[in-house]
Amino acid sequence: MKRLIRIGSRDSKLALIQTQMVIDSIERHHPEIKIELVKMKTTGDKILDRTLEQIGGKGLFVKELDEALLSGAVDITVHSYKDLPMILSEQLPVVALSKRADPRDVLILPEGALELTPGKPIGCASKRRQLQLAALFPETPCKPVRGNVQTRLRKLDSGEYGALVLAAAGVERLGLQGRISRYFSTDEILPAASQGIIAVQGRLGEDHSYLREFNSVESWFVSLAERSFVKALDGGCTAPVAAFAEVLDEDLSLKGFYYEEGKPIFLGSVSGMKEDAELLGERLSKEAKMVK
Repeated sequence: MKRLIRIGSRDSKLALIQTQMVIDSIERHHPEIKIELVKMKTTGDKILDRTLEQIGGKGLFVKELDEALLSGAVDITVHSYKDLPMILSEQLPVVALSKRADPRDVLILPEGALELTPGKPIGCASKRRQLQLAALFPETPCKPVRGNVQTRLRKLDSGEYGALVLAAAGVERLGLQGRISRYFSTDEILPAASQGIIAVQGRLGEDHSYLREFNSVESWFVSLAERSFVKALDGGCTAPVAAFAEVLDEDLSLKGFYYEEGKPIFLGSVSGMKEDAELLGERLSKEAKMVK
């Protein structure tokens, strides 16, 4: 008898592609395990007429998946790590992280367009992106956009927007890299914490050794630094905060972006040993809080 592992996933195309990456790793290395995919639609997927800030934040993308994990309906769940809340249930720890894909944001123009259309807004819901785009395109406004990548592309191509800004990793995993007009460097637009990393959650105390081949140690270091910076600033999907860390041998460098109304934008960096990743994030957050 094979051991059965039930994997919970949002039912969007991108979420299923990312979950399949986890499934492929398990099946390739652990033929003794049988996989069952359990697809779910979350509250965040259902409510598309309001911004995340208006409906309760990124936790609405994981609520149903967390409930399935707690009830035993599934054994692990798969997420884009950037979509997970900064504070997670102790009973549902992250048990594996993928190798990081391209962490950058990208600009996507309407089909056939070569440049931004004057007067048309950039489709972008996050304040993090909006503030940084304002420096790059001061004459072009931003307008919130919701829905999966395909839905956003339809809105773009129908003329509702002059461009979209999305995460490169998701666009590339969907095989839509041909739609990318420009990659923004991390100096131009600092990405969301853990952007490009897939996270797997499980139940506390259970054996998740079948995920060891999928897991990336480097992703743990960079995510720990980035998420500790955001967490210390009470940031999340709707807050204007961003972080990006890189590991070189034993060292880790971290850049952070933060904005609090009435204060100048903070953009700073810190570096140190990768084993001190969490402390580095907290140290940089203290510098951000001191901006006057």
